[in-house]
Order: sequence, then structure tokens, then C-alpha cells
Amino acid sequence: MKTQLSLTVNGEERDVLVAVHKTLLEVLREDLGLTGTKHGCELGECGACTVLVDGEPVLSCLTLPVECQGREITTVEGLAEGGRLHPLQQAFAELGAAQCGYCTPGMLLSARALLDGHPVPTRDEVREALAGNLCRCTGYSKILDAVELAGLRMRRGGQPERRESPARAMVEGRA
Repeated sequence: MKTQLSLTVNGEERDVLVAVHKTLLEVLREDLGLTGTKHGCELGECGACTVLVDGEPVLSCLTLPVECQGREITTVEGLAEGGRLHPLQQAFAELGAAQCGYCTPGMLLSARALLDGHPVPTRDEVREALAGNLCRCTGYSKILDAVELAGLRMRRGGQPERRESPARAMVEGRA
């Protein structure tokens, strides 16, 4: 059995016909081709599939897309604007916070929700905001540093110029 859905993803209206049992993660990756959102544990334990729904982080592996109709969904592909990385993406790339990059999209979106609602978080508040996002390769120091650097840059309104690199591809969800 399939159902017709109208979703707003990264600012674009998208109509899809999907099986009713599919998760938001599956619809984003398989039906809309937005593969930046990663399959992780599919149990809601690792945070690799985190997206924003109306600005709040949700685990797309546990969310039904029908619950998201009429709401704004943001994936890692929607962070950059006009070819410029979001300050979080830039900071992750610069500080080496994206080691293998698999957890990075979920980390970026959880961090964005934090900084949008709380522009000057303490390190403990950053840790708490990212507690549901597991990284298996970097440790967390560079990730925490990157979130703090991005917050600082966002408060100043500035951002460094665009550079292409393997790390940039990871933070944009292209790797």
C-alpha cells in the first residue's frame, strides 16, 4: 500500500508516492535521493540519521514521513546556502572534526539546532546537545571545538572563503 505525501525538504516542496511503512530516512535517501542523511543503527541509538523538522533534531530512522507533512525538513544538503558552507560545515572541515564523515551530517544538524536556539552555549551544553550523536573514529574534542568556532563565527556574522577539499565533500554529505 502506498500513499501520496507532500513534504517540504530544504525549502522545496516535494511530492512523493511511498510505501506507508517507509521511514523518513528511507524516503529521504531512496525516494528523494538525499543520501547525506546516513543509515546508522536504525534503532534511534546512534544519531547518524538526524535531520531537523521545524528546526528540532529528530531521528529520521524512527520517524514516519506522514508525520512531517506541513513541516519544514532540513537535511545536511540544506545547510549550505548559495554555494557557501554553513559556518558549522566550514568549522568541521577546517578543524578535522569530520574523520570518516559518517556521523557528520547528524552532528551538524544537532549542532545547528543548538546554535539556532542558543547562540552562546557552554562546552557542557554542546556535549549535551550532541549526546545522541555517536562518533566511532575521532573522539569528540575536535567536534566540540568546531561547534564552538562556528558559534563564534555566527555571532560575528562572518565566514571564511570557500575552498574545495575532501573534508568539504564530507560535511556537505557528498562523501
